[in-house]
Amino acid sequence: MPPYGAHPPQGYPVHGYPAPGGQPGVPPTPRKSWFARHKILTGLGVVVLLMIVGASLGGGGDDEPAAPAAVADAGAEATSPEDADVEADTAPAEEEPAEEPAPAPEPPAAPGVGTAVRDGKFEFTVTSVETGVPSVGDQYLSQEAQGQYVLVHMTVTNIGDEAQMFTGGNQQLTDTEGRTHESDSTAAIYLGDTNSFLTDINPGNAVEGVVVFDIPVDAVPATLSLHDSMFSGGVEVSLG
Repeated sequence: MPPYGAHPPQGYPVHGYPAPGGQPGVPPTPRKSWFARHKILTGLGVVVLLMIVGASLGGGGDDEPAAPAAVADAGAEATSPEDADVEADTAPAEEEPAEEPAPAPEPPAAPGVGTAVRDGKFEFTVTSVETGVPSVGDQYLSQEAQGQYVLVHMTVTNIGDEAQMFTGGNQQLTDTEGRTHESDSTAAIYLGDTNSFLTDINPGNAVEGVVVFDIPVDAVPATLSLHDSMFSGGVEVSLG
């Protein structure tokens, strides 16, 4: 045993017992700090701190004050008289009103009575027109008009190279109200030799014929549409 009153060196047993926390003759292991024992938490804390610092530094540019609206307006309105004259000179001129289109020319008037017209193989010349005829025929055989008879006298010439049949049934009359009337072939028979009912005309020959129309009493003939056949385009003659 050590002498009385003397203290044994650190790590040595006292009264025969080993020093706390160690073995006889071995110094105790020092304790590590909190940060050393918690490396993961310490690393995460550093990362979070860096992110907070970076965000605060990067957002500083958005807080710059905008220019006062009054200053911007004053700059926009500060225009010299010379600039105002230039703007006035370069301003677009007012558009002139568009000119109204000229009226379409009226179609030429249709040939009239006494003028020769052609359709297909026939040449027609209307020589005269009788209106207001109440009946046709004689004292023995006659026929009354439903309204009034219109007698159209014409010369028909075959200008083709073969015979062609002329009939009043292919001709039409239009009144001033735009109504179209067909010819009355039965009434034409009561006139005798009218040559307007299924008459063959040889090439180069001509016949005098009368085409009869039964129209209302108050109707006024306007035009006549003449055809060499029922399938032809026809030609118009004015009766006015």
